[in-house]
Amino acid sequence: MNTEVSMPLSPAARADLLLLLVTLIAAAGWIFSKQALQAFPPLLFIGIRFLFAGLLLMLPAYKELRPLLQQHTLVPVMRLGLLMTCALLCWIMGLQQGTHLGEGAFITSLGVVLVPLMAWLVYRERASLSTWFSLPVAIFGLLLLSVEGGISLAAGQLWFLFAALLFSLHFVLVSRMALAVPALILTAVQLLMVGVGGIVVSACFEIWPDSVSDAALGWLFASAFIATSLRFALQTYAQSLAPASHVALIMTLEPVWAALLAAIIYGEQMSALQLGGCSLIFMAMLVSRWRWLKPLWRTFRVGAK
Repeated sequence: MNTEVSMPLSPAARADLLLLLVTLIAAAGWIFSKQALQAFPPLLFIGIRFLFAGLLLMLPAYKELRPLLQQHTLVPVMRLGLLMTCALLCWIMGLQQGTHLGEGAFITSLGVVLVPLMAWLVYRERASLSTWFSLPVAIFGLLLLSVEGGISLAAGQLWFLFAALLFSLHFVLVSRMALAVPALILTAVQLLMVGVGGIVVSACFEIWPDSVSDAALGWLFASAFIATSLRFALQTYAQSLAPASHVALIMTLEPVWAALLAAIIYGEQMSALQLGGCSLIFMAMLVSRWRWLKPLWRTFRVGAK
């Protein structure tokens, strides 16, 4: 008779596994979106995707909408949603016009490096020494990407860079707003704003297709419900269980997974310059989060002894 008893996972271990799953889902979202763009105009796609995702999250969050109105915080949250809309519209244009998905993932991840600098510009929060070390590393990595085929940034690279700047600003502002507004309703309202904003802008500038295939609808639903709603729900729950150091380390894996998936599915290959630039950007991400990673490094050194 088998008498072995399986030990339940600790909250920290469960959080690490969930965050690892979140990074994989986020990376898969790049593939879902790339596939859907073969049938949908980019702005229409991002609008429908986030409208569906926002409506799904609003179902459990609608009870928190009334306190939001009573506290007069709905309009500020909607402004954050408008900023998120601009960031995501830049991102989807980069995805449509970019020629290398993996490279785009690393450029977009520059937003992580820029968060402390943006906090200093907006709120005069003192940036750590690691931030100032990470910035030149990230800039040099971006320069390596820009010299591929001439010293210039392609249209897709520029869109991803604009998205990174807007995402960093959005992160700083949302971090302040999250102190006063529950995470679920904060996320749901912003996603709905992105959905409505994307559809409105698309109606003004894009020609909508008369019909789309079932496969394209499948990629759309996967983007909305798996890569958006499920991802945000899992990430919010996992962050409530994990220390900031674990979150900071694991979330840096998204561009790595995205590049690997692009290599497997689309056969993308990086030149030496691209590989060097992406590696430097990844290194800058780790350096910028050294404040959270330092306790993990100390724990690893103690364990090694």
